[in-house]
Amino acid sequence: MSETLHPQHTALSLAASGVPVLPLRRGKVPFGNCPACADNACGGRPNMKTPGPCRCPAPCHAWAAATTDPAVIVSPAWAAAWRRAVCVGYHPGGAGLTVVDLDDADAIAWARTALPATRTVPTTRGQHWIYRDAMRSVNGVRPGVDIKSAMAYARYLGPGAGTVADLPDAVRALAVKEPAPVRPVTVAVPAGAGGGKCPHRTPAYLERGIAMAVQRITGARNAIHATVYGAFLAVLSTHGRCGCLTDAHVARLFTAAQNKGETARHCADAWTNARTTLGL
Repeated sequence: MSETLHPQHTALSLAASGVPVLPLRRGKVPFGNCPACADNACGGRPNMKTPGPCRCPAPCHAWAAATTDPAVIVSPAWAAAWRRAVCVGYHPGGAGLTVVDLDDADAIAWARTALPATRTVPTTRGQHWIYRDAMRSVNGVRPGVDIKSAMAYARYLGPGAGTVADLPDAVRALAVKEPAPVRPVTVAVPAGAGGGKCPHRTPAYLERGIAMAVQRITGARNAIHATVYGAFLAVLSTHGRCGCLTDAHVARLFTAAQNKGETARHCADAWTNARTTLGL
Protein backbone atom coordinates (compact mmCIF):
# COMPACT_ATOMS: atom_id res chain seq x y z
CA MET A 1 0.00 0.00 0.00
CA SER A 2 1.35 3.46 -0.81
CA GLU A 3 0.69 6.96 0.48
CA THR A 4 0.34 7.96 -3.20
CA LEU A 5 -3.25 6.87 -2.68
CA HIS A 6 -5.64 9.45 -1.29
CA PRO A 7 -5.22 9.46 2.52
CA GLN A 8 -8.83 8.43 3.01
CA HIS A 9 -8.38 5.39 0.77
CA THR A 10 -5.24 4.42 2.68
CA ALA A 11 -7.13 4.86 5.94
CA LEU A 12 -9.96 2.59 4.83
CA SER A 13 -7.51 -0.12 3.84
CA LEU A 14 -5.72 0.08 7.18
CA ALA A 15 -8.98 0.11 9.13
CA ALA A 16 -10.10 -3.04 7.30
CA SER A 17 -7.01 -4.77 8.70
CA GLY A 18 -7.83 -3.67 12.25
CA VAL A 19 -5.61 -0.59 12.51
CA PRO A 20 -7.34 2.47 14.08
CA VAL A 21 -6.69 5.51 11.88
CA LEU A 22 -7.03 9.29 11.96
CA PRO A 23 -6.22 12.12 9.53
CA LEU A 24 -3.06 14.16 10.07
CA ARG A 25 -2.74 17.72 8.85
CA ARG A 26 0.27 19.77 7.82
CA GLY A 27 3.02 19.29 10.35
CA LYS A 28 2.07 15.61 10.70
CA VAL A 29 -0.14 16.38 13.69
CA PRO A 30 -3.82 15.65 14.46
CA PHE A 31 -6.53 18.19 13.76
CA GLY A 32 -7.43 20.44 16.67
CA ASN A 33 -10.61 19.87 18.62
CA CYS A 34 -13.82 21.36 17.26
CA PRO A 35 -15.30 24.37 19.17
CA ALA A 36 -17.63 22.12 21.15
CA CYS A 37 -14.70 20.02 22.38
CA ALA A 38 -12.11 22.78 22.83
CA ASP A 39 -10.38 22.63 26.22
CA ASN A 40 -12.34 19.41 26.89
CA ALA A 41 -15.56 21.41 27.24
CA CYS A 42 -17.33 18.25 26.06
CA GLY A 43 -16.26 16.51 29.26
CA GLY A 44 -14.61 13.65 27.41
CA ARG A 45 -11.06 12.42 27.13
CA PRO A 46 -9.61 14.64 29.88
CA ASN A 47 -5.94 15.20 29.05
CA MET A 48 -6.44 12.49 26.41
CA LYS A 49 -6.18 9.80 29.09
CA THR A 50 -9.30 7.93 27.99
CA PRO A 51 -11.19 7.46 24.70
CA GLY A 52 -14.54 8.69 26.00
CA PRO A 53 -17.26 9.57 26.86
CA CYS A 54 -17.32 12.29 24.19
CA ARG A 55 -19.04 11.16 20.99
CA CYS A 56 -18.10 14.08 18.77
CA PRO A 57 -18.50 13.08 15.10
CA ALA A 58 -15.40 15.11 14.11
CA PRO A 59 -11.84 13.71 14.32
CA CYS A 60 -11.24 15.34 17.71
CA HIS A 61 -8.95 14.41 20.61
CA ALA A 62 -5.88 13.26 18.66
CA TRP A 63 -5.07 9.54 19.13
CA ALA A 64 -8.37 8.95 20.93
CA ALA A 65 -10.25 9.73 17.71
CA ALA A 66 -8.58 6.88 15.82
CA THR A 67 -11.15 4.41 14.51
CA THR A 68 -11.58 1.27 12.43
CA ASP A 69 -15.20 2.08 11.61
CA PRO A 70 -15.49 2.74 7.84
CA ALA A 71 -18.76 4.63 8.38
CA VAL A 72 -16.92 7.15 10.53
CA ILE A 73 -13.96 7.39 8.14
CA VAL A 74 -16.23 8.33 5.21
CA SER A 75 -18.69 10.40 7.24
CA PRO A 76 -19.35 14.07 6.39
CA ALA A 77 -17.82 15.13 9.69
CA TRP A 78 -14.49 13.59 8.67
CA ALA A 79 -14.71 14.61 5.00
CA ALA A 80 -13.40 18.14 5.53
CA ALA A 81 -10.46 16.79 7.49
CA TRP A 82 -9.55 14.30 4.76
CA ARG A 83 -9.59 17.08 2.17
CA ARG A 84 -6.98 18.95 4.22
CA ALA A 85 -5.06 15.89 5.41
CA VAL A 86 -1.50 15.37 4.24
CA CYS A 87 -1.16 11.82 5.52
CA VAL A 88 -2.69 9.10 7.68
CA GLY A 89 -1.97 8.59 11.35
CA TYR A 90 -2.74 5.50 13.39
CA HIS A 91 -2.96 4.43 17.01
CA PRO A 92 -0.35 1.65 17.38
CA GLY A 93 -1.57 0.54 20.80
CA GLY A 94 -5.11 0.21 19.45
CA ALA A 95 -3.80 -2.18 16.82
CA GLY A 96 -1.81 -4.19 19.34
CA LEU A 97 1.49 -2.76 18.07
CA THR A 98 4.45 -0.80 19.39
CA VAL A 99 6.52 1.53 17.22
CA VAL A 100 10.12 2.21 18.22
CA ASP A 101 10.76 5.56 16.55
CA LEU A 102 14.46 5.88 15.68
CA ASP A 103 15.14 9.49 14.83
CA ASP A 104 18.64 9.37 13.35
CA ALA A 105 21.50 7.16 12.18
CA ASP A 106 22.96 6.79 15.67
CA ALA A 107 19.64 5.53 17.03
CA ILE A 108 19.34 3.04 14.16
CA ALA A 109 22.87 1.78 14.81
CA TRP A 110 21.98 1.26 18.48
CA ALA A 111 18.79 -0.64 17.60
CA ARG A 112 20.65 -3.01 15.28
CA THR A 113 22.82 -4.14 18.15
CA ALA A 114 20.29 -3.95 21.00
CA LEU A 115 16.94 -5.07 19.53
CA PRO A 116 15.75 -8.11 17.58
CA ALA A 117 15.03 -7.68 13.89
CA THR A 118 11.45 -6.83 13.00
CA ARG A 119 9.48 -4.94 10.36
CA THR A 120 11.12 -1.61 9.56
CA VAL A 121 9.68 1.45 7.84
CA PRO A 122 11.88 4.33 6.64
CA THR A 123 11.02 7.81 7.94
CA THR A 124 12.26 11.27 6.98
CA ARG A 125 15.32 11.04 9.22
CA GLY A 126 15.37 7.48 10.51
CA GLN A 127 13.20 4.38 10.84
CA HIS A 128 10.16 2.96 12.61
CA TRP A 129 10.70 -0.53 14.05
CA ILE A 130 7.32 -2.18 14.57
CA TYR A 131 6.69 -4.93 17.12
CA ARG A 132 3.64 -7.03 18.01
CA ASP A 133 1.97 -6.13 21.37
CA ALA A 134 1.18 -2.85 23.05
CA MET A 135 2.80 -1.00 25.93
CA ARG A 136 2.85 2.51 27.37
CA SER A 137 4.30 5.25 25.20
CA VAL A 138 7.39 7.13 26.33
CA ASN A 139 9.38 9.84 24.55
CA GLY A 140 13.13 10.22 24.87
CA VAL A 141 13.89 6.81 26.37
CA ARG A 142 17.40 7.29 25.00
CA PRO A 143 18.93 9.76 22.49
CA GLY A 144 16.84 9.79 19.32
CA VAL A 145 14.48 7.02 20.48
CA ASP A 146 10.76 7.34 21.27
CA ILE A 147 8.23 4.58 21.97
CA LYS A 148 4.79 5.05 20.41
CA SER A 149 2.07 2.58 21.37
CA ALA A 150 -0.81 3.13 23.83
CA MET A 151 -2.24 6.66 23.95
CA ALA A 152 -0.06 7.89 21.08
CA TYR A 153 -0.19 8.16 17.32
CA ALA A 154 2.30 7.41 14.57
CA ARG A 155 2.40 8.42 10.93
CA TYR A 156 1.65 5.65 8.45
CA LEU A 157 4.54 5.54 5.97
CA GLY A 158 3.85 2.30 4.15
CA PRO A 159 3.96 -1.41 4.92
CA GLY A 160 7.72 -1.53 5.44
CA ALA A 161 9.97 -4.55 5.07
CA GLY A 162 10.47 -7.66 7.18
CA THR A 163 8.29 -9.71 9.51
CA VAL A 164 6.73 -8.21 12.62
CA ALA A 165 8.39 -9.74 15.70
CA ASP A 166 7.01 -10.02 19.22
CA LEU A 167 7.69 -7.04 21.47
CA PRO A 168 10.99 -7.81 23.22
CA ASP A 169 11.76 -7.27 26.89
CA ALA A 170 14.52 -4.90 25.82
CA VAL A 171 11.92 -2.41 24.59
CA ARG A 172 9.70 -2.85 27.64
CA ALA A 173 12.73 -2.20 29.85
CA LEU A 174 13.28 1.17 28.18
CA ALA A 175 9.88 2.36 29.44
CA VAL A 176 10.60 1.20 32.98
CA LYS A 177 13.46 3.63 33.24
CA GLU A 178 12.69 7.20 34.11
CA PRO A 179 12.54 9.37 30.98
CA ALA A 180 15.58 11.56 30.50
CA PRO A 181 15.14 14.61 32.76
CA VAL A 182 14.63 18.02 31.24
CA ARG A 183 18.00 19.66 30.80
CA PRO A 184 18.54 22.21 33.61
CA VAL A 185 18.23 25.82 32.52
CA THR A 186 21.31 27.94 33.09
CA VAL A 187 20.79 31.64 32.60
CA ALA A 188 22.90 34.67 33.38
CA VAL A 189 21.49 36.47 36.41
CA PRO A 190 22.20 40.22 36.41
CA ALA A 191 23.79 41.66 39.52
CA GLY A 192 21.20 42.58 42.12
CA ALA A 193 18.63 40.07 40.79
CA GLY A 194 18.10 36.45 41.76
CA GLY A 195 16.56 34.36 44.44
CA GLY A 196 14.27 32.75 41.86
CA LYS A 197 12.02 35.83 41.75
CA CYS A 198 11.16 38.24 38.96
CA PRO A 199 12.57 41.62 40.03
CA HIS A 200 10.13 43.42 37.75
CA ARG A 201 6.83 41.56 38.30
CA THR A 202 5.02 39.40 40.83
CA PRO A 203 5.33 35.57 40.66
CA ALA A 204 1.85 35.52 39.13
CA TYR A 205 3.28 37.27 36.08
CA LEU A 206 5.72 34.40 35.51
CA GLU A 207 2.97 31.81 35.99
CA ARG A 208 0.74 33.62 33.52
CA GLY A 209 3.59 33.78 31.00
CA ILE A 210 4.27 30.04 31.24
CA ALA A 211 0.55 29.24 30.96
CA MET A 212 0.21 31.45 27.88
CA ALA A 213 3.23 29.78 26.24
CA VAL A 214 1.80 26.32 26.94
CA GLN A 215 -1.56 27.38 25.51
CA ARG A 216 0.14 28.81 22.42
CA ILE A 217 1.91 25.50 21.78
CA THR A 218 -1.13 23.36 22.56
CA GLY A 219 -3.40 25.40 20.29
CA ALA A 220 -1.05 25.38 17.31
CA ARG A 221 -2.73 24.01 14.17
CA ASN A 222 0.32 24.11 11.90
CA ALA A 223 4.00 25.16 11.86
CA ILE A 224 4.55 23.30 15.14
CA HIS A 225 8.34 23.65 15.08
CA ALA A 226 8.11 27.42 14.57
CA THR A 227 5.40 27.79 17.22
CA VAL A 228 7.44 25.91 19.82
CA TYR A 229 10.52 28.00 19.07
CA GLY A 230 8.48 31.22 19.23
CA ALA A 231 6.96 30.27 22.58
CA PHE A 232 10.38 29.41 24.03
CA LEU A 233 11.78 32.67 22.69
CA ALA A 234 8.93 34.67 24.26
CA VAL A 235 9.45 33.10 27.70
CA LEU A 236 13.21 33.52 27.62
CA SER A 237 13.05 37.10 26.36
CA THR A 238 10.99 38.05 29.41
CA HIS A 239 12.37 35.75 32.12
CA GLY A 240 15.68 34.44 30.81
CA ARG A 241 17.81 36.92 32.72
CA CYS A 242 15.99 37.35 36.01
CA GLY A 243 16.74 33.98 37.55
CA CYS A 244 13.13 32.95 38.05
CA LEU A 245 12.84 30.02 35.61
CA THR A 246 13.06 26.56 37.14
CA ASP A 247 13.33 23.05 35.73
CA ALA A 248 9.63 22.61 36.47
CA HIS A 249 8.74 25.56 34.24
CA VAL A 250 10.85 24.21 31.39
CA ALA A 251 9.37 20.73 31.84
CA ARG A 252 5.87 22.18 31.35
CA LEU A 253 6.94 23.79 28.09
CA PHE A 254 8.72 20.65 26.85
CA THR A 255 5.74 18.45 27.78
CA ALA A 256 3.36 20.68 25.82
CA ALA A 257 5.68 20.53 22.80
CA GLN A 258 6.06 16.74 22.98
CA ASN A 259 2.30 16.34 23.20
CA LYS A 260 2.17 18.09 19.81
CA GLY A 261 4.60 15.55 18.34
CA GLU A 262 7.97 17.17 19.01
CA THR A 263 10.77 14.92 20.26
CA ALA A 264 12.82 15.65 23.35
CA ARG A 265 15.80 16.39 21.12
CA HIS A 266 13.82 18.88 19.04
CA CYS A 267 12.67 20.63 22.22
CA ALA A 268 16.24 20.87 23.50
CA ASP A 269 17.43 22.23 20.15
CA ALA A 270 14.66 24.85 20.05
CA TRP A 271 15.44 25.92 23.62
CA THR A 272 19.16 26.19 22.85
CA ASN A 273 18.50 28.15 19.65
CA ALA A 274 16.23 30.57 21.50
CA ARG A 275 18.88 31.12 24.18
CA THR A 276 21.53 31.67 21.53
CA THR A 277 19.34 34.19 19.70
CA LEU A 278 18.90 36.17 22.93
CA GLY A 279 22.55 35.85 23.92
CA LEU A 280 21.81 33.88 27.08
